[in-house]
Amino acid sequence: AKRTMTLIEKNGYPDSVYKNAAMIFQGIRTEKSKEKMLVQYGSNSEFSVLVFKDEHSKRVSYELAFNAVKYQDLLEEILVDSSVHPCHSIEPDELTSLLVVMLYDLQDRKFQAQKIFDEEEPVEEVREVGRYLYRYMTKLAAALAQCRIKHDALSIEYFVPKTIWKQHQRASSLPFCVWINTFQISLQDVIRHLEMKGLRKVESVSDFDHYTYAMDQHCQDVLVFPSSLKEELLNLDLFADCKLSLQ
Repeated sequence: AKRTMTLIEKNGYPDSVYKNAAMIFQGIRTEKSKEKMLVQYGSNSEFSVLVFKDEHSKRVSYELAFNAVKYQDLLEEILVDSSVHPCHSIEPDELTSLLVVMLYDLQDRKFQAQKIFDEEEPVEEVREVGRYLYRYMTKLAAALAQCRIKHDALSIEYFVPKTIWKQHQRASSLPFCVWINTFQISLQDVIRHLEMKGLRKVESVSDFDHYTYAMDQHCQDVLVFPSSLKEELLNLDLFADCKLSLQ
């Protein structure tokens, strides 16, 4: 299961992830005044309920939505500069959130075409927006390059708003907690698995090195890890099998 999801992430996401990410983005996007508004957003009333296949799909849906918010200004500028928005082949006001979310993913994959996965039932709105974006990939890539040249930006990280960048820097340096699903695995088995991976237990977060962890002082089924281990740990089978859960 873990290997399948990793493959999906490299080639894009299932339609349901884009659909859920668009709904989340619609609720948390930055509202702008009429003078600064580049694109129009509708209510996305057809996307009324968030339904997640599993915990991993939920996490990547939120990550995709939050990344789209981080780069909302840039993504809107790309859509306008490339003349991809406004568009008449799809209903722009209703599907703009989906357009922005899928554009973020498209540029994150270096404008490579998405692989179509047959494991889930297709979502027509997602397929429609996907076809529209792929039709204009060259223009979108050129608009992104022009934005970077105009702002003398080596990467898109330049376009993250300063307040969000500071929050991200603080959050990325904090230790993170993991809950042990004791219905699936015991604390002793988790510790044994971590030791096999080369991690050692320390008394508190103040003793953290890279490959270390600590027990939470108040909850015996919670472990604390250094921020530098986050991505590596999330790829363990323990997470794919829902034996550990990121808090």
